[in-house]
Amino acid sequence: MEKPTKSLDAEFFNEMYQRNEDPWDFENSPYEREKYEATLAAIPNTSYENAFEIGCSNGILSEKLAGLCKNLLAVDASKIAIQNAEKRLADYPAVEVREMTIPNDFPDQKFDLILFSEVGYFLSREDLETAKDKMIHALTPKGHLLMVHWTPFVEEFPLTGDEVHDLFIESAGDNASDPLIHLQGSREEQYRLDLFGKKTEL
Repeated sequence: MEKPTKSLDAEFFNEMYQRNEDPWDFENSPYEREKYEATLAAIPNTSYENAFEIGCSNGILSEKLAGLCKNLLAVDASKIAIQNAEKRLADYPAVEVREMTIPNDFPDQKFDLILFSEVGYFLSREDLETAKDKMIHALTPKGHLLMVHWTPFVEEFPLTGDEVHDLFIESAGDNASDPLIHLQGSREEQYRLDLFGKKTEL
């Protein structure tokens, strides 16, 4: 079986959530719990004005992020996941949950924190390039972009976690035209975490 060349669509994820409302065991997995702790620990600031979580799934991480954000927009391509997240986050008025397929859909807002976690490898390289450009444009100067992705090879996914992160690394550097600064990077046995900052001037 060849790796797909197109982004996985909302139907793919809805079918997964129909079979199992927590298909990756976000609720109980020790791997997910440890990764959530590492994700939260990597966020530099204690408070953000406007945050954007791409791929919120059932809202488990969104709930943990809510305490750091005055406003949090949490989106997912799956209608079923969004319904589950809305229930979980009903008591968090600062959190808006919205069905959205990145990069075809993208909010017309500015954010000082964007979390792009376990989503990038579902996209084609072309769509990931588009998503990257839109994320960079949406970041405020000195805003943070935090990425976390599973790194083992998965045949059904268009990209690997390393390919996703390496594409963003290409936009981070000392050249005047590079829009991002790579602030932090770490690699665990099964996932990779990279934190970027938006430059104040280009």
